Amino acid sequence: MTGFSLSPIAQQNGFRLEAFETIGSTNAVALERAQAGDPGKLWIVSKKQASGRGRRGRAWSSPEGNLAASLLLTGNVELKSAATLGFVAGLSLADALNAVCPTANFSVGMDGAGNAGAGKAPLRVELKWPNDLLAGGAKMAGILLESTIMPDGRLAVVIGIGVNVVAYPEDVPYPATSLARLGATCDAETLFLALSDAWEENYRIWANGRGLSDIRKRWLSQAAGIGSEVAVRIDGTVLRGIFETIDEDCQFVIRDNDGVRQKIAAGDVHFGTVASANAE
Repeated sequence: MTGFSLSPIAQQNGFRLEAFETIGSTNAVALERAQAGDPGKLWIVSKKQASGRGRRGRAWSSPEGNLAASLLLTGNVELKSAATLGFVAGLSLADALNAVCPTANFSVGMDGAGNAGAGKAPLRVELKWPNDLLAGGAKMAGILLESTIMPDGRLAVVIGIGVNVVAYPEDVPYPATSLARLGATCDAETLFLALSDAWEENYRIWANGRGLSDIRKRWLSQAAGIGSEVAVRIDGTVLRGIFETIDEDCQFVIRDNDGVRQKIAAGDVHFGTVASANAE
């Protein structure tokens, strides 16, 4: 029996929950529910995911104790608008973390090896375009959006959220971390409860895409790397420059090394030394 539960406001607004001790992929199960005609507003959650996946088909490791959560939404929303739900998810997760693991309490700093260290400045939870969450520059969570057409022709969108609560991958070409590594005692169940609550507020602001400008402003206030050197890998090529902002459609905007402003709809973003070492 799992200890997952929805917040009262999520329950009041018609959200439902299916919780598992272990699962292959929460996104895959959510997509199956959509194909079976599920009406949506359904959370699929687990503390262990055996075959999770990230962006561009990459594997997403989620051992026992981490959080794997997917939200199925259905309706008449356009695909372009639905694609911005990743920014809603990022904000909701940041809000949830700040609610149950305030940075002043759990993030006392990191030493040279990336471990929690006393006497250092608190870490800032940051949002990395398009769908990652960082703590101290290290990846702590990822978000994956997938969609399918339901039997009645409506669009179904699945927002998958994976959080390194107790463990993080070490065989990746970028810094990674977990809540436990940073000294937090929050568990997956507590974090999900806060996430289901925070989602309600940000989803209300998003308002089927009508409130995207407000979501964008909130996202930018917590964005990682603005004003920093960046390398963006796009279909095998690398574009370098300075990260300026995200535009009204949430595209990544950089000023390249020739001084030209470029808008990017999809790509892998690397900042600082990681840009130099791993973007090629």
